[in-house]
Amino acid sequence: MNEVGERTWRNRFIAMNLVQIGGTIVVLLALLLWQTSVFVEGGHWIGFPIALVGLVISFFAPRAMAKRWKRPPNP
Repeated sequence: MNEVGERTWRNRFIAMNLVQIGGTIVVLLALLLWQTSVFVEGGHWIGFPIALVGLVISFFAPRAMAKRWKRPPNP
């Protein structure tokens, strides 16, 4: 594989990991919002749906990115 291809795949690997880490951070912050008084006194219910969105991002976004990158570009 040439230098451009290796660089591209390395950058894609890093991007996938950053998306997964970002989704995990969203989940953790949402749980703090929902269950503790860190952001809002007594917690807030909106943290639960935000945590679910973070889970979906963390689990399925890297797969979607990989699937998109496997397809050849349209001419």
